[in-house]
Amino acid sequence: MIEIRFHGRGGQGTVVASVLLAKAFFKDGYYVQTFPSFGVERRGAPVCAYLRLDDQKILVRSNVYNPDHVIVQDRKLLDTIDITNGLKQNGTILINSPKEPYLFEQDKKFNIYYVDAAQIATKYNLGTRTHPIINTTMIGAFAKVLKMPTFNSIADAINKEIKVKTDMNIKAAKEAFETVKIIGGL
Repeated sequence: MIEIRFHGRGGQGTVVASVLLAKAFFKDGYYVQTFPSFGVERRGAPVCAYLRLDDQKILVRSNVYNPDHVIVQDRKLLDTIDITNGLKQNGTILINSPKEPYLFEQDKKFNIYYVDAAQIATKYNLGTRTHPIINTTMIGAFAKVLKMPTFNSIADAINKEIKVKTDMNIKAAKEAFETVKIIGGL
């Protein structure tokens, strides 16, 4: 079983990102389970979402405490939340950042990637300049990092689920898929 934890803020599309990624994995033949975890439900408040996938039925019904991978939609969360909490050794971290983020000693424990999802989303007019919606951009980058699900399944999930600026969301996901960078790790 592969477990993924998403960190973001209300209004960034964190929960939608987990759902879109789950639908893409399902299309590629996996069993999936996704669910959010909210504190204060308001725009800008920290939000977590979880995704499990496996080639067998998933019987676990708890939060994800030891994820294999972490997706961080707001790099400012690195200052307030231990995004590595419970992350398995050799796990993957994907961060929305315009430049290489520095995570101190974590650089040697995890495979760390980054993509300027906010800039890409802004380029395709997803959200506003001050509040870009980066969910589709982040899942495009993550598909490249993990080498699954297929980009065709990502595009299909976006096409079926996102009814506003569908083509722009697919283009943003594709650009993120093509521009994600590794910065540290094993």
